[in-house]
Amino acid sequence: MSIKSFFAKIYAKAIVSKNQKWVNNPIETQNKIFQDLILNAKNTAFGKDHNFNSIRNHADFVKNVPINDYEGLRKYVDRVVQGEENILWPGKPIYFAKTSGTTSGAKYIPITKESMPFHIEGAKNAILYYINETGNADFVDGKMIFLQGSPVLEEKNGIKLGRLSGIAAHYVPSYLQKNRLPSWETNCIEDWETKVDAVVEETYKQNMTVISGIPSWVQMYFEKLIEKSNKPVGELFKNFNLFIYGGVNYEPYRQKFEQMIGRRVDSIELFPASEGFFAYQDSQKAKGMLLLLNSGIFYEFIKADEFFTENPKRYTIGEVELNTNYVLILSTNAGLWGYNIGDTVAFTSLKPYRIMVTGRIKHYISAFGEHVIGKEVETAMQEALSASDAIVNEFTVAPQINPTEGLPYHEWFIEFEKVPSDLDAFALKIDNAMRNQNVYYDDLIVGNVLRSLKITQVPVNGFQNYMKSIGKLGGQNKLPRLSNDRKIADKL
Repeated sequence: MSIKSFFAKIYAKAIVSKNQKWVNNPIETQNKIFQDLILNAKNTAFGKDHNFNSIRNHADFVKNVPINDYEGLRKYVDRVVQGEENILWPGKPIYFAKTSGTTSGAKYIPITKESMPFHIEGAKNAILYYINETGNADFVDGKMIFLQGSPVLEEKNGIKLGRLSGIAAHYVPSYLQKNRLPSWETNCIEDWETKVDAVVEETYKQNMTVISGIPSWVQMYFEKLIEKSNKPVGELFKNFNLFIYGGVNYEPYRQKFEQMIGRRVDSIELFPASEGFFAYQDSQKAKGMLLLLNSGIFYEFIKADEFFTENPKRYTIGEVELNTNYVLILSTNAGLWGYNIGDTVAFTSLKPYRIMVTGRIKHYISAFGEHVIGKEVETAMQEALSASDAIVNEFTVAPQINPTEGLPYHEWFIEFEKVPSDLDAFALKIDNAMRNQNVYYDDLIVGNVLRSLKITQVPVNGFQNYMKSIGKLGGQNKLPRLSNDRKIADKL
């Protein structure tokens, strides 16, 4: 055991013990954060406009602060972007995380000196929890890689801006710098395909122990490694035993990854976003991710099936239930108030509070009232793969409302690495899994409103080519798992 791994274990134990104070007092922790947020922001433009001086409790907050998306806060954000102070949070933010919105164009998500440390702490603590539980710290002596956006930042009215992953690259601790790949120069390459080629050149002879990134883009990196070396990734990197990911569910990719690696490796799931770092997998044994209740964020939850009704009830942490699909609402020390980030979650545990991401409130299929969500299609695919010899690279689902003949259906666009020996049986397994999970979908099949799903095979690299065609290849971009229209389907 090296000195570095020895001290990593001691540090991990101390952090886990320290965090138990808020983990064991979740409601008290959230109440304190709520009061601190209101107190700090009461003299901001938003605080004055929404009567923060009179807010004493959550009921007052609900009366005064509506649910917002980016457009709802835009008039305030635009003032911050123009350089005004004390608009959403005291002073000015230190960064804007710049993201591309489908309806808003470029979005500028503020990051403040109060919120930035939690972005860094979340990723660090996820690894420390893993070390504490498993006793595995040897990887700290090897090389680590995070496939991310460029760290090159622009500046707008004195505030630096860039992608969140690029901003975070400026905060890598000094003790990890010499272990971290790729080089700064390679990280700064904007073109994704060129960047991945450069990452392969820098890493394929290194002792890689930790690899991190969105699964779909790490898959592209692995494929290029195998092409260059003619070896499985696990043989090339003999000490690679930890994969850290976020952004999408790993399970649909796991079989393909294990084939490319040549063995199973441990994984840690993270739930970061430009708006905050919300959760991380705190245990290899328990389902879900630990919701970070002490990270400068006050959480509210709206039941997904009530979200589009008038004045849906906004639940606090002490009121949530297991296995209910909630829309996640945030108020943060970066100045986001009653903010809907668009993600839906379900609680897998209430002691402690653990969540799983179930999808996006805007990414669903309900063309016929079936209310299908991302978690259901991913679970159905996973069940079908577990009982098949097929290997899937990527997939997405869309409704076909007006077929040339027969009943409407759900169309599954699948890029196979290995096509199942019986494609019809594979489709039936998926369909049965969907019917078992979703009573509305089952009723539509039984009632002859829909016929069983249809699989359309996508050529190899078809999804990468699609993402490239819309300017979203690589980085933190993700393919929607399902859509309620045919925009993606028609392009494919």
